[in-house]
Amino acid sequence: SSGINAEYGVLQWLCNADKVSHNPFKRLKRFFTMLYSSMRSGGRAVFQVYPESPKQMELITEQATRCGFTGGVVVDFPNSTKAKKIFLCLFAGTPVGNYQLPQGLGNENENTIQYSNDRFTGKKRKRNGDVSRKEWIQNKKQKMRAKGKDVTADSKYTARKRKPKF
Repeated sequence: SSGINAEYGVLQWLCNADKVSHNPFKRLKRFFTMLYSSMRSGGRAVFQVYPESPKQMELITEQATRCGFTGGVVVDFPNSTKAKKIFLCLFAGTPVGNYQLPQGLGNENENTIQYSNDRFTGKKRKRNGDVSRKEWIQNKKQKMRAKGKDVTADSKYTARKRKPKF
C-alpha cells in the first residue's frame, strides 16, 4: 500500500495568512496538486488536522477535492473535548477495490462530523443560569456575611473591571 505521512501541522500552516500577500487558497491548491501528482492511483494520505473554524475545514477539503482527491473526514471520539481527533483521509483518484473510510473510534454509528458555527461565535455562554457577574459577586458576599465573615461593603464600584496597569 502506498501511503503518505506528513507533519501534523502542515495544513494549518498552509492556512495561515500573516500578510495580505499570503493566499491560503493558492498554498493549499499547490500543496494538494503536488501531493496528487506524487501519488499513484489509489494511494492514500491521512492528515491529522486541528481546524480553527468550520470555514478552515471546508477550505482544506474543498481544495483537496478540486485537485482530484476523494475521501472525507473521520473523527475519533467526537463527543469528547480532550480526546477528539480529526483526520482528513484522502485517496488519489478512486480507491483500489472496495476500500471505504475507516470508522472513527469512540462512536460506532458515525464516522464523520458535522461542523456548526455555534462553538466559534466568540460569545461566551453564561454559566450558572443567567446570573450576571455582578449578581454572582453580590450573592457570594451575602453567603459570606451569613457565615459571619468580614466582607467589604457594596458600592457602585462592586464587580467593575479594573483597568490594566503596566
